[in-house]
Amino acid sequence: MRTYNPAFDLYHSIFRMANIASRLEDGESLDVDKVRIWDFYMLFPDKVYNIHLRNDEDKLKVYRSIIKKQNNPYDYHGDNRKLFEWIKPVQVSALGCLVSCGVLNKEKFESGRVCLDDRDALAAFLQKAGTITVREQNVLSFMSYLSRAMSMTGEYGLKARTELLESKYDAE
Repeated sequence: MRTYNPAFDLYHSIFRMANIASRLEDGESLDVDKVRIWDFYMLFPDKVYNIHLRNDEDKLKVYRSIIKKQNNPYDYHGDNRKLFEWIKPVQVSALGCLVSCGVLNKEKFESGRVCLDDRDALAAFLQKAGTITVREQNVLSFMSYLSRAMSMTGEYGLKARTELLESKYDAE
């Protein structure tokens, strides 16, 4: 029986969120739920193959194919939406820690957005914390490209394609 899972480890979540924040451009802000989706796929890279892509999105399919399927001892074989909700408190707490350290903008975070406030503090933290794996870098590249190309809502939005959040009643 496994007693540790990085999905529920606050410190590991801070590390992942910091790496996600490092992908933000200066002045760019993302919805908290979009950042949480990025984090989910960093934790469970094989699940990127569950993201619905249209037939005409060949470039996204090529990006996704770079992420090789591997055995993940922490993989979850139940309902992804439930798992996504279970890890929400840890993810939001991790973002809150980065806000309290001055890395992320407090006002934007309070309004449901994630925006980098101090790139130097983030770089100093990441230098001490270490690097992510090549596979995690590939997941971040894929998620960055995918989610910047689409909105969160609508029939072809990120919520509908990942099925991690309810999208049935979203307006386009």
